[in-house]
Order: sequence, then C-alpha cells, then structure tokens
Amino acid sequence: MDISGCASVRRSNATVRRLREIEFNSSSGLDDTTLYFLLEELSLTPSGTNMKMFLISPVICLMAGVLIIPTILFVIFSRFNIRQETRYMLLGNALLSDLIYLLFYTLSAALNAAHLDLPKEACVLLLFLLAVAYCGGLFTAVAIVLDTYVAILFPLRYITILPPSRTKKIIVLLWMCSGAFPGIFFLVLWSTHTFVPCVLETCSVPVILILTLNGTDALKLCFWLSAMVVFLCLSVIFCCYAILYFKTKHSGIWESICSRASVTFLMHNTVLFFYFFPLLALFVESFLCVNVLIKLQTGILVSLTVCNVLMIIPKVLFPFLYGLRYREISASLKSIVRRKQLRMVSPAPPPS
Repeated sequence: MDISGCASVRRSNATVRRLREIEFNSSSGLDDTTLYFLLEELSLTPSGTNMKMFLISPVICLMAGVLIIPTILFVIFSRFNIRQETRYMLLGNALLSDLIYLLFYTLSAALNAAHLDLPKEACVLLLFLLAVAYCGGLFTAVAIVLDTYVAILFPLRYITILPPSRTKKIIVLLWMCSGAFPGIFFLVLWSTHTFVPCVLETCSVPVILILTLNGTDALKLCFWLSAMVVFLCLSVIFCCYAILYFKTKHSGIWESICSRASVTFLMHNTVLFFYFFPLLALFVESFLCVNVLIKLQTGILVSLTVCNVLMIIPKVLFPFLYGLRYREISASLKSIVRRKQLRMVSPAPPPS
C-alpha cells in the first residue's frame, strides 16, 4: 500500500473496521502503515474527546505561573542575602525549570489543538526542550530534598558542606545532567532512525508516549531507562525523608500536627506526590495499553489527562507551597506590595 504522508491517509468503511481491529501487541512493533492509520484515527477523534478541551488546564496554569513565578524569581535574585542561600538558589532553579516547561508545553498543546503540523526538526527541538525543562525540575526537587537532609542532620557543618559557590556549581551540574540525559536518548533515536515522520508532524507528547512501548527496541530501552531514573529519584527522596523522620522523632518536633516541622513535611510530600504520581500513572497506563488491557482511545484519553492536567498542576502548586511559605520571600513580597500601595495613595505635590 502506497503511503506518501500523513495527509494522504483517508478513512473509509474498510479503514474504520481495520482500525477497530488493531490491537497493540508488546511482542511486535507497529509497522509504518498501521502507525499511519492509528495517527489518522487520533487526528479525527470525535468532538467529545476533542483535544481543545485539554488545552484549558495548560493555559490556566501558564497564566497563574507567569503571574507568580517571575515575581518570586525577582525577589530571589534582587536580594543579595536571599540569593546567597542554598535553599533559595535551588528554589529559583526549580521555578525557572517549571516556567520553561509551562511555556513550551502550552505551546505544544496549542499547536496540537489547532492541528498545526511542525517540521520534524522543530518538533524534535520542542520535545528536547520539554525533556530538559522537566528533568531540570525533577533533579532540582531531589537536590532540594538532599539540601533539607544535610541542613537538619548536619546543621553545624551545613555552610561548609554547601557554601554558595558550591551550590552554583551544583546548579550548573543539574542543568548539564538535564541536557545530557535526554540528549543521549534523542541522539540514539535520531541515529537509529526511530523517529517516524508522521509522529513528528503530529508532535503530541501524549500520543508519542502512548506509542513509545510499541516502537522499536531503542524506544523501549529509552522508556525503561527513563522509568529507572524516575524510580531512582523517588527512592532517594523516600530514603532521605525516612532517615530524617527516624533521626528526629525523639526530638519533640513531631508532637503537634500543626508544628512547623509537621506542616513542612506535609507540604514537601504533597508537592512530591504531585510530581511523581503522574509519572507512575503514565507508566501503569502504558503497561496496560501494551498488554491490550485497555483500548487505544482510552489510553490516549488517560495520557492526555496525565500530561495536560496531572503533570501541569505541580508546576503551579510549587511556587505557592514552597516559595510563598519562606518567610524571607513572603516578607519581601509584602514589602513590595506595601510600597506600591503607599505610592498609589501618596498625595500629589502642591503646585508651585
């Protein structure tokens, strides 16, 4: 069957019957013809599952993020005493990663909702920037937990272990790892010609994720290596919090549920739950789809929900739960608002 491109695929009654009979099989990959049929079916989804409704969450979260994240970043980088502390530098790095991710993912979702096809080079670049931004936020979250671990268990040696100069080098290392980790995967996939042009023209993150485990061995390897990295990060965070709890449970800071330690612990776990739960849900959903336990259409809807809602919400919750809770940042924001209010109500100078 001659297929010249995505736009050349047309549905007929026979095509529809074939699409309904297609099932994912983990033992064999999808050929290009079947993949074209699947992508055509996805691009012609009924109005009830139109991708435009999944654009609402990214747009709202981007608007909220653009309002709060640059404000907190301005406070961090404009105050010398704040930007010299490790926790605030890591917080600023995490917020910057989240803002970049919100911008590029909303752009990707908007292009998909408008059914605009990107050149494959532009799609690869967009996917790479998304991966770098997400890895940056993920690795920085682990660094924040490790910073809390060192600050609580080694308070007298904290400044020696994590001085500002070393923290800046750690942040540079985090960005290098965030670029190298997806960069290696993209180079492997590009060199093995794993990217299918039709998939790249669609350039939909949920669609690409749902088709990953049905591709070549290189795609499957990249997927499971990513899963292992996420699991490793989650294990490091869990171990740090478990050690912190058992080391400090006899100190009395956990006696009251409303104590600052308890509230901080709950806040950390809430944010980290929202960070890692969508990834775990995505892995489970991909596993079910590969083993033909759920239909393709259901898998795409679940993938859209995870990517456009569950993975976006933590990017907006993070500045509110973390940034605004720090006393120095909240006090600086209040002083900025107070100065603006005084400037607005100050009487005009008398005419000369």
